[in-house]
Amino acid sequence: MKNKKVTAMDVARLAGVSQSSVSRAFSENSSISSKKKKLILEAAEQLGYQPNAIARGLITNQSRIIGIVMRNIQNPFYPEILDKFYSRLAEKGYKVMFINSQNNEIQEDEVSHLIEYSVEGAIITDALLTSSTVQKFTRNGISVVLFNRYVNDSLSSAVVCDNFAAGKRIGHYLIEKGHENPAFISGPMNTSTTVDRKNGFQEALKEHGISSFLTENGLYSYDGGFAAAEKLLEQDKKIDAIFCANDISAFGAMDYLKKQGIRIPEDISVIGFDNVAMSDWSSYELTTWHQPVDEMVDYSINLLLKHINGDTDAPEIQRIEGHLVERGSVADRR
Repeated sequence: MKNKKVTAMDVARLAGVSQSSVSRAFSENSSISSKKKKLILEAAEQLGYQPNAIARGLITNQSRIIGIVMRNIQNPFYPEILDKFYSRLAEKGYKVMFINSQNNEIQEDEVSHLIEYSVEGAIITDALLTSSTVQKFTRNGISVVLFNRYVNDSLSSAVVCDNFAAGKRIGHYLIEKGHENPAFISGPMNTSTTVDRKNGFQEALKEHGISSFLTENGLYSYDGGFAAAEKLLEQDKKIDAIFCANDISAFGAMDYLKKQGIRIPEDISVIGFDNVAMSDWSSYELTTWHQPVDEMVDYSINLLLKHINGDTDAPEIQRIEGHLVERGSVADRR
């Protein structure tokens, strides 16, 4: 015999209260006396009752679910970010629905999945939003915040590191350390993250009289960084520094250089971006740019909740400063 599922009506019957009182007992900030709530919770425990969050969400029109869409989970930066979002949202009483997007752009079925479960808001990390996708979210009352990238003229708010300022500081730093022939390993050029880091780097080099530098796309991946370093060295053996647009591509570049017997930093300096935990490993000791992820995550959540609660409807792009972390992968050539 299949066990009969315990319902709120069963709890109400045992506790001698109305079904609506049971609902209020399991809802935050509801008006119910402590005595009655205690009676209901004891009855629920006796029966083994657990409230149905989805059903409650349909009644209250508040699912307490936030969708997080993430594509490149192989990049150690993003699993670290996901953990922080999960913890912070849990503290605020929200559940997370995780979507591992398989394409550069969010697909129709992924959007439909979020809508089907009535998420109250969505945080999009490294997947791209089309204007039609934004409109679909908007029509269904789902607030969206982009994390670690933004889209110009978009209806969506975004929280990013100040990538232009960071790229510029990295350019000045390498020149100040005596480097004369730096190169750049980028990510995909259709993202604000890559564009801003490259443009900041380029502006700094121009201020020091360097009008051009080699660039290869490392795809923000280990294999991409490995292949990009090989292509750069094929074009110019005199490169003395490589700025990689993220840490995982820097690890790939460093391993290629080591495989070729090229010493880091004696022959070529390498600098990354993100400051993931692996950057501090003794096998890399990577000098890198620290993204203020805790502050970025907190700001993203607070901004999203403002949109959900109707406290703001104007899109906002918030840029947060990071800082350079010096380790052993950059030489002083002065």
